[in-house]
Amino acid sequence: MREEIINRVANSKLKNFDLEDYYVAGPRTEIDIAQWLMEGLVLVESRFRQSVKTTDFTAYENHHVALKCSTDAIVPPWAWMLLQSQLTDVAKTVVVGSLEDLETVLYRNVIADIDLSNFKDLPVIVKGCSKKPVPVAAYLMITEKLQRIASSVMYGEACSSVPVYKRPR
Repeated sequence: MREEIINRVANSKLKNFDLEDYYVAGPRTEIDIAQWLMEGLVLVESRFRQSVKTTDFTAYENHHVALKCSTDAIVPPWAWMLLQSQLTDVAKTVVVGSLEDLETVLYRNVIADIDLSNFKDLPVIVKGCSKKPVPVAAYLMITEKLQRIASSVMYGEACSSVPVYKRPR
């Protein structure tokens, strides 16, 4: 006589949450402004403005753009503002920082609008592995939001989850 195999995970109240499902589509581009600085270090206003003016920013249409300076140059705020003014009607998103900073901003915007009411008073596992770049900061953001509503928050997979938070009784 064969014993029936019962999938206790499928029959439990356990809910899965996958941050990868909230990945914002679109190409990511990093623009290093050191190319427009004298010797990569000194921002000369007239030269910088000319470089920005002759750059074809339409190449970044519908991109999520991270602006950075790979050198130790001191870049005044107006320079970043000038770049933003060129990208406003072109790029979907513009941030100053790395590609990871860009992902963090994209996830922050998405997570802020997520309705988690279907996780109320339930144990939740936040999926750990993903094929898309999910910044660590996104895990922090979703943990903060989930622990206000879920009975518990875990990380990983149902077969090997790590407890993160359990609501006090």
